[in-house]
Amino acid sequence: MSILSRRHEILFLYDVSMANPNGDPLDENRPRYDEETGRVFVRDARIKRTIRDTLAEMGYPVCIIEERKPDGTLKTKSEKINDVGGLENVLENYIDIRLFGGTFASQKNIQTWTGPVQFVYGVSLHKVKMLNIKGTSVMPSEPKEEEKKGKKSGTMFDDYRIAYGLIAVYGVANQNAAEHTRMTDEDFEIMLKALWIGHRGGSVLLTGSKIGHMSRLLIDVVHKEGSLDLIGGLHRAVYVVSDKNDEEIRGPEDYKLSLERLAQKILRFKDKVEKIRYIADEELRVEPSIEEAFQGITVEKLEF
Repeated sequence: MSILSRRHEILFLYDVSMANPNGDPLDENRPRYDEETGRVFVRDARIKRTIRDTLAEMGYPVCIIEERKPDGTLKTKSEKINDVGGLENVLENYIDIRLFGGTFASQKNIQTWTGPVQFVYGVSLHKVKMLNIKGTSVMPSEPKEEEKKGKKSGTMFDDYRIAYGLIAVYGVANQNAAEHTRMTDEDFEIMLKALWIGHRGGSVLLTGSKIGHMSRLLIDVVHKEGSLDLIGGLHRAVYVVSDKNDEEIRGPEDYKLSLERLAQKILRFKDKVEKIRYIADEELRVEPSIEEAFQGITVEKLEF
């Protein structure tokens, strides 16, 4: 298997319906929200977490993941290192470290690997409708006075979600950094698959607050061998066109995704681009079509 041979730029779009894309634990787990723009955002760590958990579901050894020992306690990073025979074997055994890097401390030194694959924060392409849903839970407890009178005791809670949001994420895979973590072309392909299927049906997103995610579009811009350029900011070059106000949007049927600015942006670098690969959900309507948008560049479909 060869080390990653080319630079890649990734545009990934997924939507979230009646769910919480990335709650802030320091703010009652509310969705992370930009009050000035009315848009939600998602940390890069959330995207990597979904990929890591999906890689584990696919059967690949993952280092940075919750794993419990027979006694129920969490396995430490040091124990993960020992499982593979030491720090010198980490890259060979753990695909997530080859992809995203990591920092490890041993008795002798501290080893840091910079990950060749990095994502920016994901941002919704439109203003979202924030929801605060009130709920109650009833749990067994010590009898209280009201229970003795035939009443149930319960706890009130707030459930914070968004009605709908189409979220755009931009990422880069750097072939030079890949030499240090030994990330291969095969690793990259596996990561793309985990990104796509993880946001469609990965178990990590099947919790009560997370179910409602769906992958909509993945574009992989493959640079020519030796290219050191970055087109950059692909997530800022797509936008939704709708007859509805932003906060009224509830699904792909309410808008079309414009690729016009994205095509203009990429075509300015077409002498550096080898090809464009993509997979799109059939419910997503795009204008122009991907084949029309990127005329003059080889376009291939991905299948996962």
